[in-house]
Amino acid sequence: MRSSPEQEVRLLLLGLDNAGKTTLLKQLAAEDVSHITPTQGFNIKSVQSSGFKLNVWDIGGQRKIRPYWRNYFENTDVLIYVIDSSDRKRFEETSLELAELLEEEKLAAVPLLIFANKQDLMTAAPASELAESLHLHTIRDRMWQVQACSALTAEGIQDGMTWVCRNIKFRKKP
Repeated sequence: MRSSPEQEVRLLLLGLDNAGKTTLLKQLAAEDVSHITPTQGFNIKSVQSSGFKLNVWDIGGQRKIRPYWRNYFENTDVLIYVIDSSDRKRFEETSLELAELLEEEKLAAVPLLIFANKQDLMTAAPASELAESLHLHTIRDRMWQVQACSALTAEGIQDGMTWVCRNIKFRKKP
């Protein structure tokens, strides 16, 4: 018996500029993460995980690019939102951007994984503090998870992706 071809899944990787989205993407693809520059448009990579083919779309996070995020919402299976846990000055900004994303009709009920990135830095806020400042406990319309990670060392990334693969099937249809 040939095994069935893996299910294709569309993941959208969003977050403010300098959150670590591209580093995370390269880490998932087992690529070198030492020379990464700000993303002007988008990067896409396909990664195998738990029998799924994950098509990961990494969209630049600079303020001038964010209005274009909505062009990528269609058919997203899981939204991955990356936050620089060490940059407390931007928690409010990142919280507002996330709140706007959660209002988007095309992302309704799409499971949400938040990567609390840069945990390798001494100044990083713990995932629990991040969850609180983002008011995640108020999210009722979708599955969500906060995962502490370091895109640089890869710590926590596999745990996050395991959650993603477990929750693809549980997408609530609105």
